Amino acid sequence: MRRYSESIAAALNNFLTKDNWKFFFDKEKGIFCFGLSISSKIKKVQYYVQVRQEDYKVCAVSPIGAEADDHEQMAKMAEFVCRANYGLNNGNFELDLRDGEIRYKCYVDCAGSIQPTEDVVRNSIYCPAMMFEKYAPGIVDIIFGDLSAKEAVDKCEDDMEDAVREALRRALEHRQSTDRKVVRLSRRFGSSGSGEAETVEEPEQPEAGPEVLEKQGDPEDLEDLAELAELEDLEDPAELEDQEAPEDKENPETDGSF
Repeated sequence: MRRYSESIAAALNNFLTKDNWKFFFDKEKGIFCFGLSISSKIKKVQYYVQVRQEDYKVCAVSPIGAEADDHEQMAKMAEFVCRANYGLNNGNFELDLRDGEIRYKCYVDCAGSIQPTEDVVRNSIYCPAMMFEKYAPGIVDIIFGDLSAKEAVDKCEDDMEDAVREALRRALEHRQSTDRKVVRLSRRFGSSGSGEAETVEEPEQPEAGPEVLEKQGDPEDLEDLAELAELEDLEDPAELEDQEAPEDKENPETDGSF
């Protein structure tokens, strides 16, 4: 039986359970195993989280890799991994030169009886998925296409920058549209914009009679109110670079080996 920290394993188990992951834990080896579907050309990656006495390591393994017997392809993939890794803040890609396997690894140091917080665990689990979503098109282009390593990395990083710009543009348009609705409604209902309602003289009441109709409100104003009532917190464009939580968490098809 491999020796590992039960408290670190408990922290990982609590997060995965709370976050509704379907996983398998090998108590003999201290290894969590699970699969994850991602939104990319590589549709699914396999996770192995190895708990040790003072740290744990997260590895997400690609279902496809470079052809070990194709020396040109292996060289291109090795260069791709080096170029992709340059500048990464958390973790790194690895290429197994023996068989062409590609994985992304995150390491969390827990020395000194430091227990990983929920945020630390979340970041270590989600980071590999986000990196594969970003760089998977380049991996596929090298294995099945004819791009150079530099071209493949540049394509991945340019696509990500374009996606961020588009998300920021949509967020800005959304804010401007909402601001216009607020201004229109403020004018319609007499808000001064300073947080205090303007004084509005009460109109004379018409005599009662069958010809008197009660105005319920302008349909356009009512639609705007309904839209605004559904808006709770507007997204902050600065946070749009963060990836959404992955869509599907599946049971692993593994024997628990690492």
